[in-house]
Amino acid sequence: MRILRVRTAAATAILTTLVTTGVLAGPAHAAGNTLTVNVGTVVRPVTQVASGGLYGVDTGTKPPLAQLYPLRMNHFTQPPPGGQQLGNGATQPCCDGLQVAGKVTSAGARQFYRLPDIYPNFPYRWVSWADWESKVRTIVQARVNATGVTNVDGYELWNEPDWTWNTAAAGSFNAGWTRTFQLVRSLDTVTPIVGPSHSSYSHAWMVDFLTNAKNTDTVPDVVVWHELGNDSYLNVGAHVADYRAIESSLGISPRPISINEYASPSQVDIPSVAVHYMAVFERYGIRDAERAYWYEAGTLNGLLHNNAPTASYWAYKWYGDMAGNIVQTVPGSWLEGVAAYDPTRRFVNLVLGGDSGNNTVRVTGLGALGSQVRVTLSRTGTTGRTTNQSAPTTVSTATYTVSGGAISVPVNGMDASAAYQLLITPTSGIATWQQRYEAENAAVVNANRLSSSSASAGGYVGQIDGSANSRNDAFVDFIVNVPQTRAYTMNIRYANGTGATATQGLAYNGGAWSTVSYPATGAWGSFGASVNVPVSLNAGYNTIRLAKGAPSFAGGTGYAELDAITLS
Repeated sequence: MRILRVRTAAATAILTTLVTTGVLAGPAHAAGNTLTVNVGTVVRPVTQVASGGLYGVDTGTKPPLAQLYPLRMNHFTQPPPGGQQLGNGATQPCCDGLQVAGKVTSAGARQFYRLPDIYPNFPYRWVSWADWESKVRTIVQARVNATGVTNVDGYELWNEPDWTWNTAAAGSFNAGWTRTFQLVRSLDTVTPIVGPSHSSYSHAWMVDFLTNAKNTDTVPDVVVWHELGNDSYLNVGAHVADYRAIESSLGISPRPISINEYASPSQVDIPSVAVHYMAVFERYGIRDAERAYWYEAGTLNGLLHNNAPTASYWAYKWYGDMAGNIVQTVPGSWLEGVAAYDPTRRFVNLVLGGDSGNNTVRVTGLGALGSQVRVTLSRTGTTGRTTNQSAPTTVSTATYTVSGGAISVPVNGMDASAAYQLLITPTSGIATWQQRYEAENAAVVNANRLSSSSASAGGYVGQIDGSANSRNDAFVDFIVNVPQTRAYTMNIRYANGTGATATQGLAYNGGAWSTVSYPATGAWGSFGASVNVPVSLNAGYNTIRLAKGAPSFAGGTGYAELDAITLS
């Protein structure tokens, strides 16, 4: 969706009134509510599912990689190779998916190519089937020919067909989906196909679409829709449940869900609303989600202004700092939050917001942190997308006694539009920098996150098998942050059930490849074995890749699963 969609004068007046009165500006409800965090109840591994954007990155330094790394960006939707879309008053096309591929990959993210953004106008102006199919062939062939490009994990065949598909000229969308799907598959049998990308969730549309897709063997690899209404975060759970019921009723195997546009124009600049979306996307199992493109491209969808952070950036920075596992949060009224527990550093990181006045956070399951904990409360500003905030504000730091594994923390004088962070740590023995990185928290490409009781934090990455070409090469990219430029020892916890030594490629910061050897272990998914290798890293952020296959690497031998790396 773009803000260029035509609105009637009456609709514009209503929208203006709602924004002015604050109805759309985020919840602003009564105080006295309690948000509960159950540290002992694991939801899933941390992957920063809500950290993504539509047209979020452009070429060059817009935005700089240094601003992407702290957010642990998960996913982008970008225009296809040769895209001509002039969104939101732009005078030149931007953000070509092939041209930004290196930046997306370096940031540890993946991307969809939105095929209809080959057209310059929105809503799209259909020409003919011959024209469309010629464009699709050109796009797909450009991707196939780009043998050094990885992290492209989907062709989005159309965008918002519920109102942008020209049925009169092109026939029904379902027939057009089938025809386009079959054309893409004839050209590229590897890259996933995603859709239907409706502008909002509709039970009737989804039944109609999936029935046709099942009957024509054109079911998307990833199912996509948008959540753009002012109350969309309230409906995500119901939409996911309805979709899963339709999927099951039709005998379709479960697909990952992508919400590749979220938040209305009046919401994207409000930190507390971002927290609500983060929380529900984590709670209901969304694979990836991207902030909508309503204003300027290449700004991480308003998280940056002039390449520097806005207030909302810091909410996503706190979210990006999460490691280990997302744990259960139970909202109280409009007081909502997303939390993670890192068992290695024994950190609880909670990002919250949504109510005004004096409220409370109740945290249970803190026994592993000791009898006392240190709690630091910070907050963002509320200044929107065109005002910078150089850093969040520290509100308070206090020591709490843990009783029955729990604490209650008052959060007083809350602003309903701001986001807040509660960082809960032990009072002693706090790590000065993160040394251990879980594979399941890393960027996982053409492999799968799995669980095991013997894995640290309970998760690992397996099925790192692909090595044929850049479309199905399998690797894991760890984005690490180290305090000094120097040589480090990297300990890799792994499993290798092949019965023989396996190898993977190792490269960091785009440098030369070396080989890591993994002697055989007892079984798959059973961890305890490790190997040490030296790595030379720069102070600050670095990208470390362990690969079965990758561009400029001939491929590893055998197979190995990855649990975690530790730098020392």
